[in-house]
Amino acid sequence: MKKILLILLALIIMLTMMAGCTSKNEGGSDALEPEPTATNNPDSGWDYVKDKGELIVGLDDTFAPMGFRDDKDDLVGFDIDLANAVGEILDVKIKFQPISWDAKEMELSSKRIDCIWNGMSATPERKENMALTNSYLNNKIVIMGKDAKKITSLEDLKGKKIGTQAKSAALEALEGSEIYKDIKSNVTEMPTYDEVILDMKAGRIDVMIVDEVLGQYKNKSLSDAQKMEIASVDFGDDFYAVGCRKGEISLADKLNEAIQKAIDDGKAKEISEKWFGADIVLDMVKK
Repeated sequence: MKKILLILLALIIMLTMMAGCTSKNEGGSDALEPEPTATNNPDSGWDYVKDKGELIVGLDDTFAPMGFRDDKDDLVGFDIDLANAVGEILDVKIKFQPISWDAKEMELSSKRIDCIWNGMSATPERKENMALTNSYLNNKIVIMGKDAKKITSLEDLKGKKIGTQAKSAALEALEGSEIYKDIKSNVTEMPTYDEVILDMKAGRIDVMIVDEVLGQYKNKSLSDAQKMEIASVDFGDDFYAVGCRKGEISLADKLNEAIQKAIDDGKAKEISEKWFGADIVLDMVKK
């Protein structure tokens, strides 16, 4: 009988020790941690791009003059030229990937693209969800339309048919304004500003809320009868930055360094004067 009790006691001790080992491996402070890899390292962005020798840039290819298609269907624009200059500095190939603007975060997180570089506003939400570079250009969110000069306060937007691009910084600025609750039902969101302008030409839209650089560029191609005015009131400054995957600070830092080099050697000024007629690029060091 004593022998049987000793055997049972030994079995109980053995089972207790096995359970303890299992619990340590499954959780708590003694749980086994996975080995770090390149994919789960939050600072692996630049290494990832450097190793493959290619930076895939996501963009809305209708956003003139930042990135758009010319008469030959070639991608051109300020951001196209600046990104190519940065590619030469970093010794990586730049590949441009047109995307749907309202799916840009998904395109980035899925690694279909490495960054978003296309007149993208550095909004608080994007600062939270992406690793942004320093701002390289200042823009304004403005009100444009055939008789926009008659709009001297945001209150004047009441009763107006308003158009803007879906998922844009302009829409975000509009939604964040005090006047939005009074004009929400009059706002139409469209996939691109080209569609907004077409509706404006057809009389279905009175004014659009838009990035000033885009609105001014589009205005050049309109006839005198269709030319848009800019209202004296606007929705404030709008700084552009390049968006990388959240946590990939090393890539954002490399882009900062390369853009600053393009500024220092005069290349950025040359590109800015080509597209805007003036040097409007911000010094990255000062941001």
